[in-house]
Amino acid sequence: MLRQLLIFLHLLGAISWLGGMFFAYYCLRPAAVEVLEPPQRLPLWTATFARFLPYMGVAVTVLLASGFALLLAVGFRYAPIGWHIMMTLGLIMAAVFAYVYAVLFPRLRAHCAASAWPAAAAALNRIRQMVALNLALGLCVVVAAVSAR
Repeated sequence: MLRQLLIFLHLLGAISWLGGMFFAYYCLRPAAVEVLEPPQRLPLWTATFARFLPYMGVAVTVLLASGFALLLAVGFRYAPIGWHIMMTLGLIMAAVFAYVYAVLFPRLRAHCAASAWPAAAAALNRIRQMVALNLALGLCVVVAAVSAR
């Protein structure tokens, strides 16, 4: 029963994180660029991230905790290679998330508060690049998960 709960929490965290990044990158971003000028678009992103990032902080924590718990139950030595790949990529993704949350998002927020639109746009562009990286890594994690036996 505990194993099923851990798997459920792990999947819930992964779906939330990857789905949220996909929505932001492929849906919200192009729509915001299409209909809003930078003085409106950049505060929208700041407000969106102010809501999204704390939820994803919980999702990332749940993912790491449940992943490690599942891995420890089997033992590092006996875990399939796909699990090790998932763990490694998950740790990299978590580090990228931490960088976005702790470094890039505060820059975006500060530049928006100062109406420094070019600097805010540069911060948002860097966040976009990090989200693209995490989406690519997330796809690799899904491949590792599916191939793990």
